[in-house]
Amino acid sequence: MIARAIHDLSPRRSKRSSAQLCGHSDRFAGSELFGHEKGAFTGAIAQRIGRFEVANGGTIFLDEIGEVPLELQTKLLRVLQEREFERLGSSCTLRTDARLIAATNRDLEAMVSEQKFRSDLFFRLNVFPVHVPPLRERQGISRCWCGTSRSSFPAAMNRVIETIPSAAMDALCRYHWPGNIRELQNVIERAVIISTVLS
Repeated sequence: MIARAIHDLSPRRSKRSSAQLCGHSDRFAGSELFGHEKGAFTGAIAQRIGRFEVANGGTIFLDEIGEVPLELQTKLLRVLQEREFERLGSSCTLRTDARLIAATNRDLEAMVSEQKFRSDLFFRLNVFPVHVPPLRERQGISRCWCGTSRSSFPAAMNRVIETIPSAAMDALCRYHWPGNIRELQNVIERAVIISTVLS
């Protein structure tokens, strides 16, 4: 949500925004990020355009950057530093002007010291860090989020919910939310599903 807001409020908003969850095998992740040519590997039956090519001029969001395989980190560093990459199975160099936003819940500095994450990539990613505290540390955000989602979820399910009872809202605000914002989203969606209020 934060990456989308950064893109939507930036001069790049007219260009594409692309998101990718990291943590796949080197070949699959490389294909997702940089694309591949037909026949580049078993199962590559057609050319594929990668995320960096799609998001040229726009924004690419890499979630769970700490999961990127070591073998792929060198290629990722190159595209961040030189703005150049090749599709898998191609020797043709392509350029991209995609802005990268990365997120992780891991301690990347500790991973660097354990040689599980490249130090040069860490410093390249750490240009402008933004710390987003977990939901349990943001008092009042659950109340705000429940208010904004009260119209979206019910509308998708043909329900009309005018208000959330104060006792229910207080319980939501007191809860620890170990699953962070995704857990809150799922709880609200479930409450809409089992609600007896119909349109």
